[in-house]
Amino acid sequence: MNRLLSLVFFILLQSFLIAQITDPVATEVWDPEPRAVAPGAIGGPPADAYILFDGSSADQWEHLNGKTVGWKLEDGAMTVVAGTGDIQTKKEFGDCQLHLEWRSPSVIEGEGQGRGNSGVFLQGMYEVQILDSYQNRTYSNGQAGAIYKQHVPLVNPLRSVGEWNTYDIIFKAPQFNSDGVKVASGYITVLINGVLVQNHVEIKGTTEYIGLPKNPVHGPGPIKLQDHSNPVSFRNIWIREL
Repeated sequence: MNRLLSLVFFILLQSFLIAQITDPVATEVWDPEPRAVAPGAIGGPPADAYILFDGSSADQWEHLNGKTVGWKLEDGAMTVVAGTGDIQTKKEFGDCQLHLEWRSPSVIEGEGQGRGNSGVFLQGMYEVQILDSYQNRTYSNGQAGAIYKQHVPLVNPLRSVGEWNTYDIIFKAPQFNSDGVKVASGYITVLINGVLVQNHVEIKGTTEYIGLPKNPVHGPGPIKLQDHSNPVSFRNIWIREL
């Protein structure tokens, strides 16, 4: 009973104090002050971004076996060479804001998942699908902008075949305790060409091709780009650690 009375008293006291605030200054917050960040040119990276690919070198990347990138570097873009394998950043990341631009081949070959297929993986295991989904039907949780096999994109705002598309991804990494138990889910927000397609959706685990998501214990991980045997091109890749 005493605990109940204490709780009631606390609520009444809080209500009384709130009711007594008549000066707007009492609810102003001045500290901390958000730091200034130069936004950069339109389409370019902000001042605090870490540049992963600016068109001049693939030095920030390597194949999964540690070998030098075997993809084609030409005209400021990096293009998948079939059979060379996935590439990943040498640096690892946790929570982040990721920007990249990609282009499907201008010559249409194949259909469904066989057309302009690649993917960008957060921490090397959570895939945001890259696919030529312009007038190309496939399963909805596997089209461009899908969190692969987990979340269908809200809309399909892809540009025509052979044109550049922009991905802006906000990633909140999952958290694990010392016993290997996931204590907080990860979340992803995705915009394609400035259009929201994933609105802070929960990551259920790894984005598996076959089977259900898994939740292995992990910390920071690389950004990975997929070699799916299609000559998909990439440019202007940068990241902000959050």
